[in-house]
Amino acid sequence: MFLEENIFSLKSKVIIVTGGARGNGLAIGKSLLDFGATTYFFDRLKSELKNIEKQIQSDKAHFVNIDVTDYAKFANCCGEIFLKENRIDVLVNNAGVTYGQNSEKYSQKNWDETFRVNLEAPFRLSQIIFPYMKKTGAGSIINITSIASELGMSKNPAYVSSKGGLKQLTKALAKDWATHGIRVNNLGLGYFQTDMTQKSFNDESMRNKRSERIMLGRWGKSRDLAGPAVFLASDASRYMTGQDLYIDGGLLTNGI
Repeated sequence: MFLEENIFSLKSKVIIVTGGARGNGLAIGKSLLDFGATTYFFDRLKSELKNIEKQIQSDKAHFVNIDVTDYAKFANCCGEIFLKENRIDVLVNNAGVTYGQNSEKYSQKNWDETFRVNLEAPFRLSQIIFPYMKKTGAGSIINITSIASELGMSKNPAYVSSKGGLKQLTKALAKDWATHGIRVNNLGLGYFQTDMTQKSFNDESMRNKRSERIMLGRWGKSRDLAGPAVFLASDASRYMTGQDLYIDGGLLTNGI
């Protein structure tokens, strides 16, 4: 058989998903769990973590209350995970924030927080994960970017800039760490219906305007991320690094 039967299997993988308590992060984490991975759901939302812990009945699912900008705590958690599991195979940098505001009045507070969570944290967490992946000679880091990495979008300069920076950070890390067997790729999202986008989705005019630009004619649902996430985490993508995989219903390539 040319294609291995279990090429998408994650049964031997140990995976950390940040921002894993709700929305796309939760959907990604559940998908990886369904394909057999030992999955650690990291999130600062303690009550949400407790709720999903009750819902997900699996001895391969673990829930860690942590802010991704607490690098010392993250490092300690990774050390404990590696001691227990003897490996860390995949890091999904999903945690992110967005603060809409006119560019001419955009606050320093919102700018700093956006860059701290959306760009600095993925870099620092990847640095912390690096030695564990290096020890096993393999790993996959998946950074969650956005169509905002490619397009100018109004009234949110920090989000657009931070996601554009994350896109390029991925390429820099992919270049630096390929010799250690560590792959780094972007999973770029279009318009998805989540808690973060609920306000714009509930605005019928805005929702329809955006839907008209999407070739498939609808906003994404969290389950639409399952296949792409499993692909990038598994050996199915073992010859892929430094790439942008956009899940946007065809929005970016839609012409006139």
